[in-house]
Amino acid sequence: MRRHLSLIVGTVLVGLVVLLAAVSLFWTPFDPGHVDAASRLLGPGWPHLLGTDNLGQDIFSRLLIGARVCLQVGVIAVAIGAVIGVPLGMAAAASRSWPGKLIMRASDIVYAFPALLLAILFAAAKGGGSILTAMTAIGIGSVPAFARIARGAALQVLNQDYVLAARVSGIGSARIAVTHVLPNIAPVVLVQASVSFGLAILAEASLSYLGLSAPPATPTWGRMLFDAQPYLFSNPVVALWPGLSIALAVLGFNLLGDGLRDRFDPTLLEVR
Repeated sequence: MRRHLSLIVGTVLVGLVVLLAAVSLFWTPFDPGHVDAASRLLGPGWPHLLGTDNLGQDIFSRLLIGARVCLQVGVIAVAIGAVIGVPLGMAAAASRSWPGKLIMRASDIVYAFPALLLAILFAAAKGGGSILTAMTAIGIGSVPAFARIARGAALQVLNQDYVLAARVSGIGSARIAVTHVLPNIAPVVLVQASVSFGLAILAEASLSYLGLSAPPATPTWGRMLFDAQPYLFSNPVVALWPGLSIALAVLGFNLLGDGLRDRFDPTLLEVR
């Protein structure tokens, strides 16, 4: 039980975030964009379960929408990183000469640019930030991590006897990559995807806080933190809920990644 604690806790926290996002598709207690000056900065209670912000907007409703936005950004960003990074890593592992080295050196160059810096560059080029800009920047920023993970795992698979036998039998490199390499490195990629998802949520919150992600009218956890900043000492509960949501979501995906690694890594299983 203790061995799988990270996986269980991570799954519960991630499931909670997914549940909040799913609920927001069909129901929110109040209109998240409705301004009610008479109800501003109310504490938790009824009917505003988590209170209201400085504009009288229901915090719980905005948290629901924020969960949906962070999952949307996470899914697209991780998909971009995996779809580009995994094939590049596999190609670098299969090519022991200069093409493989060129791929990894290019990956190192991209790795030198954090997602926040890429988002700022994209926003400057586009004339303003947007969710698309944030997703693209975070996705490109995660490509090197996927490429490195995929290359390291693919090198181990390519040295196995059954892969050598497949080559001797005349099976092409592309088919070997699809039928032998990719299925065997999938668990490692899945672990990296979970960790990258948590990093994507944190990066999106940072970009929202800086005004480089969703428009101000769109409820995001990072934007909610920014709006709550003037009330940190007079009404700290306004900043508590979005900050706690970000922390639990990132923690959940990191714990899920650790649990999946413990579950799939054969070296760890041998030690235990």
